Amino acid sequence: MASITVTKKKQKQKIKEPQIKITWKEIKRQKVLLIWSAIIVVYGVIFCYLPLGGWLMAFQNYKPKDGLLHSSFVGLAKFQQLFSDATFLRVIRNTLAMGVINLVVTFVMAIVFAILLNEVKSQGGKKVVQTISYLPHFLSWIIVTGILHDALSGTGIINELLVNFGILDQPLNFFAYPKYFWPIVAFANVWKETGWNAIIYLSAITAIDPSLYEAANMDGAGRWARIKYVTLPGIKPTIMILLLMNVGNVLNAGFEIQYLLGNGLVQSVSQTIDIYVLKWGISQNDFSIGTAAGIFKSLVSIILIVIANQIAKRNGEERLF
Repeated sequence: MASITVTKKKQKQKIKEPQIKITWKEIKRQKVLLIWSAIIVVYGVIFCYLPLGGWLMAFQNYKPKDGLLHSSFVGLAKFQQLFSDATFLRVIRNTLAMGVINLVVTFVMAIVFAILLNEVKSQGGKKVVQTISYLPHFLSWIIVTGILHDALSGTGIINELLVNFGILDQPLNFFAYPKYFWPIVAFANVWKETGWNAIIYLSAITAIDPSLYEAANMDGAGRWARIKYVTLPGIKPTIMILLLMNVGNVLNAGFEIQYLLGNGLVQSVSQTIDIYVLKWGISQNDFSIGTAAGIFKSLVSIILIVIANQIAKRNGEERLF
């Protein structure tokens, strides 16, 4: 038995993967793809990597008139200024809280909606519902916030319903209370993005082998059992990949909706890192502090993706790298 095992190991060592030779003939055959690939690479270098040179501003007392090369170097002073600012610490809390709420609510709702829509038997009804559900994705946040203002205003439909059903004695100004701001933002994201986010899960569901559902039916599995033991395991790799990507975007809690819905009464819970950068990095002409805040946001996103990816790797789940 030992000799057979050794022989098999030697045979495996002798087997080599076939080497792909790149010839001029193959390059000419793929020249269109290579040209387009080169264009995309050049685009990425120009618009994604070259601007990273602006990160140097975070370590300088940057003055536009002096430029990057002649502004005085201050090291980590701008980062120390950031983390000694109570406003920035509050902004981090707001951004992280809204990011986590948006991640959980929109992520779960997209999966639930995709599964429910897949269970609809009428193909015509399914197409109508799907079309209606992803149309809000194409609306500008200005339109969405305008709809929210009209619906939640003192004379809006929400207040009218609450008063008519006896839930409220008088109309309530929802935008005057900080405790309502985060739920309003979460609801707006769910309404706007659930249909669009569900498309990829619907695609993953259609890729599941129909024979698995037939086998489950033969075993007496009901609708819930088929969802639990066939649909969810079938889309699990897609769920894991999208979850990892969304974890890295937790600090991208948004800018437009918070900026448009925010006011002085809810300022303590509405400001995000992006709004902070706009206020201090552009409006106050302190480009260095704004760049430092942006670097912090990018660094946290990278750390979150790496940690989430390692957790997925240790648990044997799908991962990004």
